[in-house]
This record gives sequence, C-alpha cells and structure tokens, in this order.
Amino acid sequence: MQKILVVDDEPAIVTLLSYNLTQANYDVESATNGNDALALATSQSFDAILLDLMLPGMDGVEVTRKLRQERIATPIIMITAKTDEFDKVFGLEIGADDYITKPFSPREVVARLKAVLRRYQNVPDDQAANLSSEMIKIGDIVIDQSKVTVRRRGERIQLTPKEYELLLYLAKRPHQVLKRDQLLEGVWGFDYAGQTRMVDVHMSHLRDKLEPDPKNPIYIQTVRGFGYRLEAPNND
Repeated sequence: MQKILVVDDEPAIVTLLSYNLTQANYDVESATNGNDALALATSQSFDAILLDLMLPGMDGVEVTRKLRQERIATPIIMITAKTDEFDKVFGLEIGADDYITKPFSPREVVARLKAVLRRYQNVPDDQAANLSSEMIKIGDIVIDQSKVTVRRRGERIQLTPKEYELLLYLAKRPHQVLKRDQLLEGVWGFDYAGQTRMVDVHMSHLRDKLEPDPKNPIYIQTVRGFGYRLEAPNND
C-alpha cells in the first residue's frame, strides 16, 4: 500500500483528504505544521506528499527546499490558495512537482496524486514501447528506466521526479529541437499551458546537476528563439 503524507494547518482539510485517500486505498499520515511535516518526511518513507503552501512556523516552500537539500526526491504536490502564476511557478521552481489550488474537490486530488505516482514510480507504457532497451546513454549520462536512476560517469545524480521526467522526455528525442510549449504539454500537461518559465527553471536545474560546466552546457543546448535540444558530446 502506497503511503502519503498530508500536511495542512486546517483540520477540516486534513480530515477530508485523509478520508478520501484512505478510501482510495492509500496509507495516510498527517501533520498540521511545517516542522512536524519535515520531521516525518525525513524519518519515514513516503510515496508522495500533499503539502499546503501556507503553514505556521515553517511554510511549505521552506519544507520543500529543505527536503530537496536533503536529497529527498519524494514527489510533492503543493496545495495553495493563491492563484497568482508567480506563486505556482515559485513552488515548482524550488522543487515541488505539481500544485492544486483551493478550493478543490477530493476527486481532483486523488486523480492528480495517481497521475504523479504513475509518472514517477513506473515507466509509462507508451514511453517504454518506444525503446527496445531500458537503458538510455547520452555521452557520460546513463538513464536506467527500470530503476528510475540517472548516473554520470558512474556517479548517481539525484534528480527530483519532475527533473527525471523532463530528462527522459529529452533523451527519447535526441538531437531534436523541442519547443517550450511542446515540453510543457509533454511533461507537465495541458493544465500548465503558457507557463513556459517552468521549462527554463527546470532546464537550469538539470544543467546544474548534469553538466560539467553549467554555464557552458554540452548536453542540454538552447536553440535561441525555438527551445532546447539534448546532444551527446563528442569525446573523441
């Protein structure tokens, strides 16, 4: 049974989410503040975290930041009452993988959660069918789809689930120039249409982790006016 951490300072929302997730056959733990959430997330293993943005003490942004600093890549769905694009993008920018805006329906939450878990814990069937091998090699980078891991020169690179999905999307389309809107649709889905800044932010994070010199990338290349392209450097 998959284990979910629900974090919100409103008891009614915690009760609502916990009940509906339990009904959907998830094991649920909960917290009502950021400090308790961080303690639980660093001491136990969760399959996903539903995390309110506005929490007493330590807010959801800081919890997310600390988890990513600890290299905990558990998928995080941010719950926010804010509708401003900046707040949504900022949450994703610091490591969250998806967001839900209040008010929401329990059915929407369960659907989003299932989608996140499908993306990050299993290789999607339609993507796996495109390759005869579970291993993808780009220069010194090796992606193991069966283990959902990425290594460069043998050293494991810790990616967030969304960073992994974005890299995999690029790796299955090597040498192709991919527009930002195409990446948004393929990786984030239609709900994020038009929010191209998220693509740039996640590309920057990938470069920081994968490139020997992020300021002079050899793998993830920008094609000005068009988008991005993944290339295997010539080591000869």
